[in-house]
Amino acid sequence: MEQLSDESENIPLLNEQGTEIDDSSKSLDNNQEEEGKDIMQEPNVEMSFNYIDEAFEYYRKYGKQSGFPVKKRTSRKGDDGSTRYVTISCGRAGKFKSTTSNSLKPRPSVKTDCNALIRLGKSPDGKWKINYVKLEHNHGFSPRKSRYFVVNRGLSSSIKRRLELNDVAKIGTNKSYNSIVVEARGYENVPFLEKDARNHIEKMRRLRLKEGDASAVQTYFLDMQAKNVNFFYAIDINEKGRLRNLFWADARSRAAYHEFGDVITFDTTFLTNKYEMPFAPFVGVNHHGQSILLGCGLISSEDKETFVWLFKSWLACMFGNALGGIITDQDRAMRNAIEIVFPNTRHRWCLWHILKKLPEKLKGYAKYESISITLLNTVYNSLSRIEFEERWDEMIKKYELQKNDW
Repeated sequence: MEQLSDESENIPLLNEQGTEIDDSSKSLDNNQEEEGKDIMQEPNVEMSFNYIDEAFEYYRKYGKQSGFPVKKRTSRKGDDGSTRYVTISCGRAGKFKSTTSNSLKPRPSVKTDCNALIRLGKSPDGKWKINYVKLEHNHGFSPRKSRYFVVNRGLSSSIKRRLELNDVAKIGTNKSYNSIVVEARGYENVPFLEKDARNHIEKMRRLRLKEGDASAVQTYFLDMQAKNVNFFYAIDINEKGRLRNLFWADARSRAAYHEFGDVITFDTTFLTNKYEMPFAPFVGVNHHGQSILLGCGLISSEDKETFVWLFKSWLACMFGNALGGIITDQDRAMRNAIEIVFPNTRHRWCLWHILKKLPEKLKGYAKYESISITLLNTVYNSLSRIEFEERWDEMIKKYELQKNDW
């Protein structure tokens, strides 16, 4: 394994967006945090674990001690459909693809195409055994900053409850976080950042529907169903009994789906005023070219689990008849949920969402206006795939855009 050099501790720490974290005001030393704890053993092919989560937790702690993040990268299933092989790699695995056209201002990245990893296979006795280890990294380490890696940050249930109670009592998140730091006797002993606390509070505020509001919604849905038995609704409640997600569709929407449900669009860019819960409409197009509503949702967050619940509710509403195609923005959580609930549905990205990035991606070119006009003509006026490909290639060559990844 590579030795930890003094230079590695000067490597800038990057967050998920590639922005450097400034910790100059909070000098940390993880050696203090780990003082008195067992030193994690270097991984080897003799190690075995009862559960894959246990193996991941071991490698996470080993990475935190050494100064690199980790992630569960791939898994493979056996003939019986159960997971048999898992790869846990360095968090800097993979290649970075630039999303900016300005070569003079490259964006930093945590990805260095690092190949360090461990591979585990499930033995006949049910245990997970390490069958391959690669220890060499292609980057330096920073044990003092490893607490900042996302994989090493988390809020316990007691901390979450404390933050929620303080928020209800109108105590600011910064004050709540600072009090936790004081009790822990230093930032280095707190396993999360103030940003994590703020994110949790914002999420809980969305979930904090008043009792009267939740009751009014359910009463309204029951009334609608009493008037028409084909009115459909679904309510998702969290572990604390709070209203989390909603879905509903009236009889007209359900009937329209049978006629015009071959392709729909799904978007969550709308926000309600009071609770800032994303509004998620399912929209189709009728034989007059008019938009028609095929169901609505109000969701508390935009993660994979929430989208899976919403898509399953919509599918149940439509009697299990999956649609032929769905158009969405380029949200990864949405894409993953579609693969789970609608595995045979064609998924395409919304053209509007793609083209609105034109200024951001191409504004730096001197011939931007001409490029924009040519690109839009290529997109909207090509009548076949072959024609589009030919005009696209001509545009790339004409404006010398070969090196522009976007």
